[in-house]
Amino acid sequence: MLKKILFFANLIFILLLFSPKYLLASEEFIVDSEVTYEIEESGTTNVTHNISLQNQVSDLYATSYSLELTNIKPENIRSFSENHNYQINVKEDFGKTTITTNFDDALVGKGKTRNFSITFSENSFAARTGEIWEISIPRISQESIFRNYSLVIKVPKSFGSEAYISPDPNSIEYSDDLQTYIYNQENAQEFGITAGFGNFQVFSFTLNYHLENPLNSGSEVEIAIPPDTAYQKLYYEVLSPKPENIKIDPDGNWLAIYKLSPRERLDVSAKGNVQIFAGARPLFKYPKEVLDANLQESEFWQINEPSIAQLAQRLKTPYEIYNFVSNNFKYDFKKVSPETKRLGAKQALENPNSAICMEYTDAFVAITRAAGIPAREINGYAYTENPEIQPLSLVSDVLHAWPEYWDDEKGVWIPIDPTWASTTGGVDYFNKLDLRHFTFVIHGVDSTKPFPPGSYKLGPNPQKDVFVNFGQLPDKKVSIPETIATIEKSPGLFGKNIQVKIFNSGPVALYNLSSEVLYDSKVAQKVEIDILPPFASYTYESYMQYGILGVKAPEKITIVTLDQKIEIPTNKSQIITYNLALILFLILLFLSIIILRLKKINPFKFFTFILMKAKNSLYEIFKKNKNNKENI
Repeated sequence: MLKKILFFANLIFILLLFSPKYLLASEEFIVDSEVTYEIEESGTTNVTHNISLQNQVSDLYATSYSLELTNIKPENIRSFSENHNYQINVKEDFGKTTITTNFDDALVGKGKTRNFSITFSENSFAARTGEIWEISIPRISQESIFRNYSLVIKVPKSFGSEAYISPDPNSIEYSDDLQTYIYNQENAQEFGITAGFGNFQVFSFTLNYHLENPLNSGSEVEIAIPPDTAYQKLYYEVLSPKPENIKIDPDGNWLAIYKLSPRERLDVSAKGNVQIFAGARPLFKYPKEVLDANLQESEFWQINEPSIAQLAQRLKTPYEIYNFVSNNFKYDFKKVSPETKRLGAKQALENPNSAICMEYTDAFVAITRAAGIPAREINGYAYTENPEIQPLSLVSDVLHAWPEYWDDEKGVWIPIDPTWASTTGGVDYFNKLDLRHFTFVIHGVDSTKPFPPGSYKLGPNPQKDVFVNFGQLPDKKVSIPETIATIEKSPGLFGKNIQVKIFNSGPVALYNLSSEVLYDSKVAQKVEIDILPPFASYTYESYMQYGILGVKAPEKITIVTLDQKIEIPTNKSQIITYNLALILFLILLFLSIIILRLKKINPFKFFTFILMKAKNSLYEIFKKNKNNKENI
């Protein structure tokens, strides 16, 4: 009879662990759990499950407890109570590890409680990647049978300040050596926990572009180089050869302009570092017309398709759309190759079991736009340890795609990654993206252009052109603008144009740049430049008035740009002299015409006399100016 009781008790407990519907109808046991992840400075995580089993009936008790772990390789496993060590069985099967604790003593009676712990160490929860310590704790099963559940993460202060953590903990405690984050059942169960410690992440990069002009005439070619965004800052060391200029399109892409001769081939190399931030920088402006353009239908974002419109009406919010896409799509590793055809949102939704990052992204963008929320696609590099994706990104320039949606309240584009949420088994890539995503190009107004680095290839056997590694910030972190000003060479009676050119030689973009033109310390013109990328130039003109006889001409022109000052002497005396000579010549010419018409004198003698006088006057003027220049 006792064996029968034990058998049924064990069976019931297993059902409690793996069948939540049965748990709702059964009250034989109550299970409480507190899990602590204590991370050492080496990155090894010591995990402790403190478990409480309380009997709710008098004639049943548990003979074992099974803890199932997914994609976790525990080491140094123990199970024990205050005064007792329990025997454990470990079973590994298809990425799942089951730790079974066998209780060798009977605990019988209603209200009786067994308190015990399961501990193990693990090396993949915390990893140092570049400048950042990254922590990823998987979520507990949605089929959890716990009455009470709490989760505690203890992080060494030596890891640095918190760059991001998602979701937000219920409370935080600090000691001399540790930062402790405490979660309740709701937060720990709905999401996994991702966190980063350190100020930022840095990648170094080398990008090669192969350009060709097949025409018999000259042409202009634009290439996309990685731009600044709210979440990244570029430090360019090399862009060779230098472009004619760099312009910015409505989506914020940086387009380097090159002029190619007929039949010319040109190789361009861009090298530098990118600094990835956890939070958005409030530097960027997005006009309403750009946001409206990110609501439109395109070849791959069929927002008017009935099936997509219906999903938008049902899902409504970016989070619901993210959950739908990440939970209903299945990543097809076999499709990842440079030749993969882009399906677009409609076909992606019709084939959810054969998706790669572009299908996840296109589906999210289309449904979100159909819901009336601006959305766009990002194409770039994302660092991953996934062995099924990593070789392609390292060998074949296969990039990653992820979406962004517009948060009107925060006034910023929010990056998310439904693909990685799917492939990691539910890690939260919605509330806070990690520091591993490096934007190459932005597709919003246009769903395909500009083409990202790695796409500019020539020949049937193209070489690898995208190289990204963990790096460090360069010594030179500040750009100093170079200003060149030239005064119009042609003579002007009442004034001249001044052309001002501001050039940014790098390494970083300049923002909210102000340039002033001063005439004798008085501001005559002020120009505001929102952004000037590295290797870009901005040109504007200012008009310098002389007034009658040049009396209003300034003594000097001063141009101030970001506290950088250049001065240009105007040679005011020369201006006045030239104006007097010009006016004298015009008066003489006018009188000549009158005298000739009256035929009072011989025209030949008159003009000879005028020319001799003019020659002598000009000689005296030039001699005087030469002496003035030598004195200067």
